[in-house]
Amino acid sequence: MGHDFIRLAACGVAAVALSLSALPTRASAADTLEKIRTNGYITLAYRESSIPFSYLDASKRPIGYSMDICARLVDAVKFQLRMPKLETRYVPVTAQSRMNAIIDGTADLECGSTTNNAERRKTVAFTIPHYISGSRILVRSNSNIKSIDDLKNRTIVTTVGTTTVKILAAADQARALHFKLIEGKDHAESFSMVEQGKADAFVMDDVLLYSLRATSKDPKATTIVGEFLSVEPYAIMLRRDDPEFKKLIDSTMARLILDYDVNRLYTHWFQSPIPPSGVNLELPMNALLRDSFKFPSDAVGD
Repeated sequence: MGHDFIRLAACGVAAVALSLSALPTRASAADTLEKIRTNGYITLAYRESSIPFSYLDASKRPIGYSMDICARLVDAVKFQLRMPKLETRYVPVTAQSRMNAIIDGTADLECGSTTNNAERRKTVAFTIPHYISGSRILVRSNSNIKSIDDLKNRTIVTTVGTTTVKILAAADQARALHFKLIEGKDHAESFSMVEQGKADAFVMDDVLLYSLRATSKDPKATTIVGEFLSVEPYAIMLRRDDPEFKKLIDSTMARLILDYDVNRLYTHWFQSPIPPSGVNLELPMNALLRDSFKFPSDAVGD
């Protein structure tokens, strides 16, 4: 990434038409940029199995679409602070621990597959979405399950600490499905429960299901069915009540999108062979995400 881009991103791009949510006007209780300057490092939270967003490669190094985006955001922080040698540190998080890592200052940015919703915005902030997904159903290929209605009285797994838990509760109440809900500690464990027959279905955001299926030992053993049960805008998470830091991150994200840098990253991670096994997810950008990139905004529907 050239210095011209970093300079534009750091200064904020006045010409970008954003509809960003209101930011606090009072001074931040926790000045993230000053904290980073004082410490001499910035900390990124990553996930271990959220392919292709944030996961570990064969050498146990965090990589992925979200990690690459966060690397661009770190470049903007380096330029803003005039600290070209600023160190980047990494901390692993789970679906359960990711929000606390941001709230308590363990991490400065969370680079994963986290949905921006109203409930979470009570305690954390989000920048402009870099992916829009929706919950669907993964089942064994020989299960004859085709939709949410076929899950009546079945055992369903989802990953603990995700928005899917509430989505399933609402579906159960509306349709009287009376299913048994169990929760895996992470996406890999939830997927494994379906493979092993411990659960009839794994309900999760479709892109994560496709990723887990594509990288499994036998992709043909499972299939993904049903319509979207929800719309999930994924965004990088950061602390609330820090308008200076959020302004830098938002303006940088907008420039990444409008300069098509994010599109290039998307092609690399979703439509090309990726580590560690060279699998190609072959997932073209969906219409919701493509349309959202025309007018980058952190304002999302709830």
